[in-house]
Amino acid sequence: MLAQPDYSALLTNLGRYTDIVRLKGGRPLTVRFIEQKDADALMAYFRGLSRQSRYNRLMGAASELPPSELDRTLHVGEGSRFAVIAELKVDGVDMIVGEARYSYSAETQNTEFGLSIGDAWQGQGIGSAMVSNLECRASALGSLRLFGETFRNNEQMIGLARKAGYTFGGAASDWRQVHFEKQLYRATDIPCESWKQAAMTGWLQNEAPLAVR
Repeated sequence: MLAQPDYSALLTNLGRYTDIVRLKGGRPLTVRFIEQKDADALMAYFRGLSRQSRYNRLMGAASELPPSELDRTLHVGEGSRFAVIAELKVDGVDMIVGEARYSYSAETQNTEFGLSIGDAWQGQGIGSAMVSNLECRASALGSLRLFGETFRNNEQMIGLARKAGYTFGGAASDWRQVHFEKQLYRATDIPCESWKQAAMTGWLQNEAPLAVR
């Protein structure tokens, strides 16, 4: 059994792995690792989600992100668990409009993820941009497959995954849930700064580092 790598030692400068992606109309979206200073803003983001959106994201009823989950979220890289936030500038201020967490298994070379988009920001391409970025980040870890699970009635997440080319099946753990997955490749056609930095710092587990331009 392979030991889980501890990436926290590599992540001494979280801002180094920040990506800027373009939404419909060219609006820039920042996707970056969450930092300790973001704790209050992230809690406010979760409180601002609709009841149904929180239920879908946390897979159960909750009024906010539980403290234990917040603590794990803020320790990026520990236990091969990572968390990113998506930000847009609104009236000159950075606002969290989405978030995602993902975890990598060195033994299976699979990455599991979950994400949410703020209710007021859905339908603007943020979800698609984040999924593409997560595929890139997972590939940078050496992952061969990206997967997630959600409730069968979560039409937003199911539609997003279907649009991104994921295949579907039943979740073994709960009949109320659906499992979706996608095979990943060492794809240079999904460019992101985090991929380049990962290649240069030797994150890739089973491949030679990419030649970074």
